[in-house]
Amino acid sequence: MMRAGKLAIRAMATVGLLGLAACSSSPPEPKVVEPYQPIHIPEYAQAEANGSIFQAQQGYVPLFEDQRPRRVGDVITIVLEEQVSATKNSSSQTSRSSNMGLDLEGLPEALEQLAEYGFTVGSANDFAGSGGSSASNQFSGIITVQVTQVLTNGNLRVRGEKQLAINQGTEYIRFSGIVNPRSISGQNSVTSTAVAEARLEYLGDGYITEAQQMGWLQRFFNYIAPF
Repeated sequence: MMRAGKLAIRAMATVGLLGLAACSSSPPEPKVVEPYQPIHIPEYAQAEANGSIFQAQQGYVPLFEDQRPRRVGDVITIVLEEQVSATKNSSSQTSRSSNMGLDLEGLPEALEQLAEYGFTVGSANDFAGSGGSSASNQFSGIITVQVTQVLTNGNLRVRGEKQLAINQGTEYIRFSGIVNPRSISGQNSVTSTAVAEARLEYLGDGYITEAQQMGWLQRFFNYIAPF
């Protein structure tokens, strides 16, 4: 009796530890884009005065030169216009049938009594199956990012993050990718569909996000359920 009580206590302690482990959840970590980190912008050394009217120095941008982003630290507005849809349908059908009969009338006289027991065998097998799936996603918005690296071919690697605090929850929008400077419009913006290796992440934490998650006990039973 005492042994059964000890086993019951151990089982309850194990379940309690599993529950505590499941409850100790932290805000969701980014899976697509790394968390934002400050960008180091190199400071150009102050050049000595080399002229009374015009002084050539690093960081100089001519008056009539295109003002599009081209250096680390420059900002670009990304217009998020993501829309993806996919549909898949499949079907299959098979059929098979066979018949076989045996007539015993032509056997010797000793087996004439078996003639009346002639038999016929038949079989049929049919199968039909079909399946389909569909998915669609749509995301729209605006986010401003910074140039983190200028590649050797002139393309710009960008990354940015936007945080929205709504009541007792926080929403995070993170974006990164590679932008061709020729794709940047005169309003210093580019659509997300023109960004290579685009990575977009939208997540949040707070009571609203927690309400959308399954409870720890239900997750435990789903994990150990055999079917």
